[in-house]
Amino acid sequence: MRHKWIGTLMILGSVALLRVPALAHHSFSAYYVEADTVELDGEVVEFQYKNPHTWVAVQGQDPFGRPIIYNAEWGSVSALERQGVSKNTLQIGDRVTIWVSPNRNPGDNRVRLKRIRLPNGKTLGGQARIDQQRDRER
Repeated sequence: MRHKWIGTLMILGSVALLRVPALAHHSFSAYYVEADTVELDGEVVEFQYKNPHTWVAVQGQDPFGRPIIYNAEWGSVSALERQGVSKNTLQIGDRVTIWVSPNRNPGDNRVRLKRIRLPNGKTLGGQARIDQQRDRER
């Protein structure tokens, strides 16, 4: 009988450990208004190319013209590498345009990066292919 309890506890413990990664991941829609897109221009002040999500800090202006730093949460390193992004894609001082989903908390400067236009004019992100097709048609 004692061995049965030990076996049961081991199975339950294993199941609990398997659930940890699923609980640790979050939905973007829990933090950001996914249906909204805001265009921001600014200068890259930090680029954190790491997992689980890459971050781009862009200094721009708030609606009143005051300087503000937006911390844009981007994709994972592996997802970005499939788009051709590397740790050298962005440099401090690069002027960029970003399209983001705003934070659900209006006082929070964290945003979700959907697309980015690099200094060379190349656009990366979910809408990049649509934009490139539209630009070719013009």
